[in-house]
Amino acid sequence: MSETAAAAPAHVPAAPVKPTGDAPHKELTRQQKAAAVIISLGTEKASQLYQYMDPEDVEQITLEVAKLGYVDASTTEDVLNEYYQMCMTNKAVTEGGLEYARAVLERAFGSQTASQLLDKVTKSLKNREFAFLNKADEKSLYAALQHERPQTIALVLSYVDPEKAAAVIDELDPDRQVKVVEGIANMESASPAAVKIIEAEMEKRFSSIMTTNNVKVGGVDYVAGVMNNLDRASEKSIFDRLSVHNADLADEIRKRMFVFEDIITMDDRSVQRFVRDCDPKDIVLALKGANSEVANKIFANVSTRMAQSIRDDLEVTINVRIRDVEAAQQRIVGVIRDLEEKNELIILKGGKDDIIA
Repeated sequence: MSETAAAAPAHVPAAPVKPTGDAPHKELTRQQKAAAVIISLGTEKASQLYQYMDPEDVEQITLEVAKLGYVDASTTEDVLNEYYQMCMTNKAVTEGGLEYARAVLERAFGSQTASQLLDKVTKSLKNREFAFLNKADEKSLYAALQHERPQTIALVLSYVDPEKAAAVIDELDPDRQVKVVEGIANMESASPAAVKIIEAEMEKRFSSIMTTNNVKVGGVDYVAGVMNNLDRASEKSIFDRLSVHNADLADEIRKRMFVFEDIITMDDRSVQRFVRDCDPKDIVLALKGANSEVANKIFANVSTRMAQSIRDDLEVTINVRIRDVEAAQQRIVGVIRDLEEKNELIILKGGKDDIIA
């Protein structure tokens, strides 16, 4: 148990009392259900449970507890019953595997409910492989993988966050970078037996219940996410080498990515939107290394006054390091990606998106 987790709040709010009246049955999200369980435990038992949770989970569930408001008795009973069933299901799967769990659950809840419970559990189990690596920092992850074969590195990185995968790839030598990127992109499924063997080698104490179905991992979309998180120098180096080794794959990955130069493909309204959130200094630095098309696109979508200000700053900004230019471009791309996730602008990827004005 970590010191941070042990320092979690010693209590949670008491269970809210529902006012009298016939309010409609309240539908809860997964996070709200977890908060309802915490509340129903009472402050003493809830504080004990907090001590075994990760700090991030403590923070999230405490926020949900604070926001939950009133929950009627019927909803609370349903949530606790669901929680009890899921606990039984996980215990049965862990102790005896899926077939054993099915037999136990069918006897307890009937075949239909048993199938529903197992479906929920097996979906969640697909995301548990290599879960211990998600708690490791990038340096530790690289240290654990640096001497592995490219195929093994590709498999493991397919299960971790794109940011961490990018950090590991960034540390590899150029030849291994290309092999790992290609391995991730060409990976569609992984044998549960193979994953289990590699897991055992990577983490002796890590145990996971594997399903009989292949698990969807990797793929071109995933590797595009990894490449989006690499620094510009590494990204260019990998693409240059991959283009020689496998030009079709390099082109397909590029189509799924958004890079600074792709600003020219954005509609004017989207350009105007992201410019508002960018640091003017970053725009100046980024344009020092940009082609005229990108510069013209930005100038066409800012006020005359701002365009002149940028041009003036460009004239007096000299002796700029390439890495500073690339860092500024990455920050701008980060702003664009964040706004796209919020549906505040549109990024055209690979010419596959149709726009209705």
